[in-house]
Amino acid sequence: MLIRKRISFAHELNDQQRAVVTSGEGPVLVIAGAGSGKTRTLTYRVAYLIEQGVDPFSLLLVTFTNKAAQDMLNRVATLVPHDVKKLWGGTFHHIANRILRVHAPRLGFQSNFTILDQQDAIDLLNSCLMDLGYKKKSKLLPQGAVLSRMFSLAHNMRLSLPELIEQRQPYFIQCLKEINAIYQHYTKKKQQLNLLDFDDLLIYWLRLMEEDAALKEFYARRFCHILVDEYQDTNKLQADIIDTLAYLHKNLMVVGDDSQSIYSFRGADFSNIIDFPRRYPGTRIYKLEYNYRSTPEILHLANQSIIYNEKQFRKELRPMRSHSVHPLFVPVESVFHQAAFVSHTIQEFLSAGMRPGNIAVLYRAHYHSMELQMQLTRLGISFEIRSGIRFFEQAHIKDIAAYLKILLNPFDEVAWKRILQFLPAIGKVRSQRVWERLANSSNPLIECRDAAIETYIPPVAKPFWANLCGVLQALAHAGREVSPGLLIKTIMDGGYQEYMRTRYHDPTSRSEDIERFMEFGSHYNGLGDFLAELALLTSVDAEDVAADEGRETIKLTTIHQAKGLEWPVVFVISLAEGSFPNPRTIYRQEDEEEERRLFYVAVTRAKDHLYLCSPLTLGEHGPPVKPSRFIRELPQHCFAKLPAPGVVYDYR
Repeated sequence: MLIRKRISFAHELNDQQRAVVTSGEGPVLVIAGAGSGKTRTLTYRVAYLIEQGVDPFSLLLVTFTNKAAQDMLNRVATLVPHDVKKLWGGTFHHIANRILRVHAPRLGFQSNFTILDQQDAIDLLNSCLMDLGYKKKSKLLPQGAVLSRMFSLAHNMRLSLPELIEQRQPYFIQCLKEINAIYQHYTKKKQQLNLLDFDDLLIYWLRLMEEDAALKEFYARRFCHILVDEYQDTNKLQADIIDTLAYLHKNLMVVGDDSQSIYSFRGADFSNIIDFPRRYPGTRIYKLEYNYRSTPEILHLANQSIIYNEKQFRKELRPMRSHSVHPLFVPVESVFHQAAFVSHTIQEFLSAGMRPGNIAVLYRAHYHSMELQMQLTRLGISFEIRSGIRFFEQAHIKDIAAYLKILLNPFDEVAWKRILQFLPAIGKVRSQRVWERLANSSNPLIECRDAAIETYIPPVAKPFWANLCGVLQALAHAGREVSPGLLIKTIMDGGYQEYMRTRYHDPTSRSEDIERFMEFGSHYNGLGDFLAELALLTSVDAEDVAADEGRETIKLTTIHQAKGLEWPVVFVISLAEGSFPNPRTIYRQEDEEEERRLFYVAVTRAKDHLYLCSPLTLGEHGPPVKPSRFIRELPQHCFAKLPAPGVVYDYR
């Protein structure tokens, strides 16, 4: 039999980690700075509790991925001579599923309920729209994908639908009656079919405990010690669940970093972590500040940035590595010069032997990467988009391109069918019939305005058909030789903006993409060259994706998608006012502070080399812009300035 030695906490942990691991009972808040070893600390805390005689059966470990929980438990199993299989560990949804499998009958469900994945939930919502006859209404109503995100946010933020719509989607206020009806029907249908979506798992878990005092006490007594990872990312619903479980023993340890709270758009509630000591009087606060990831120079810049936030637990990341090069601030003439600089520097790193997977480019919004994607594609440098799909392959970009393709070639069958299916009650079958009628004409752009074609259009779709014909007529009147940017603006002004709101859950970011697409189009004098370039770029993209499978590539990602990751070389691009912070998200001081936390997350992803790139104009002919306020507020000694050729600029 293998006999394990007792853990030498003094040898295996630094003093800050050890203080957390060996802390006593009661509520504990651990402020874990970036790269400070919080996973190791949590793992050793679990091992310490077991070594002190706490039954693994009475421990609950909540993480944001099941893999993280499993990795921790596997490590704990190597540290202590106990069976840790009795310990419950996993995501909120994983634990909710275990509890509801036992208690579902109390809620009117059978224990063998099926969990809907995201696409299944969207499909069921679209089915509900059909059931209620809303697919045949002339009113533009939100569709399944939008409704799914709307209902999810309302649940996670614990808001009523009217409150959520007023705060987040006021353009749907006039649809509130229909949205409520859809929600009620969706809820009833799930119960009839014994289905739960992801949010139901948490809603019903909390409802069980709120409505059944005995059950609440049972689980509160069972889980004597509760540990929660990434607490800064929890929403109101998740925090309420934890508070309900911990009300009895109050042996609750939450671990997170308030300076990395960046997901309010998903419903994460910053007040969960910042107000934790107020909710739990007597809370002991520990800080993990030793950073094992980044150079002292990068950490100094990060520390100097976050001090401007008023709402925070003050801390200072302390480097455990030796000194190296300073971060570089790089002002460039435009987003096109930025793309050239970044791609050229990447080539230099690759030529020096740097692995592609060790290089990442981070940005505030997906559209900031458009010019860089184009430049890397032209240079044959393979890259992977972690923040979604490649720019020109996005659905809304292809939607806009479909209009333009019809103007260039009125007999483009694929483009016609794409935009026909934007209309209510027109699917694949009916769009085929309409297309066959158009295809037999001498010019579909002229034929579409003929009264005879309306016999093929269902009554509910006729107002939308008239609008579509109006947009196509406006495009035809403008002609193929004008700037494609102007044509794209015509499409947006002709109703596509409203269409996006009903079909896509993130219309604001998609609008930003299309604005950048419009700017891209303004560089071309005619539609033919523009669409040819677009087709070539898309074709090369597809070839690259196929070739890149199984091969290490450079990473392009939004900062939100990069959290928790690290790379030796990091470029943060488009650090200019009007781009970062995003002016569309800043209405209050707390909004600006979240944007500053986003900048902090970006720079703390870098291990060795950090480049901060700032275009001096956002378009080729746009007005000059200042570097981001998050650059301008930094002391100049935090970085070295590396102006691109021809650029002389005072960063202040």
